[in-house]
Amino acid sequence: MATAPNDADADVDEFLAQRGHETGSPGWGESYNKKQCPDCGGLHEADATTCTVCGWTPRSA
Repeated sequence: MATAPNDADADVDEFLAQRGHETGSPGWGESYNKKQCPDCGGLHEADATTCTVCGWTPRSA
């Protein structure tokens, strides 16, 4: 029986958490009053929703 994608994500998160890995969704960082991408470090205006450098978007919870 296949699991729904959200169930699969939850299973992977649980597996990783049990082994000491952080599973929370990373959010934007802040640098000089701008949003900073946690993946590549690109800086964006405060209203940005996607990194225009690497394409990163925050995972919805």
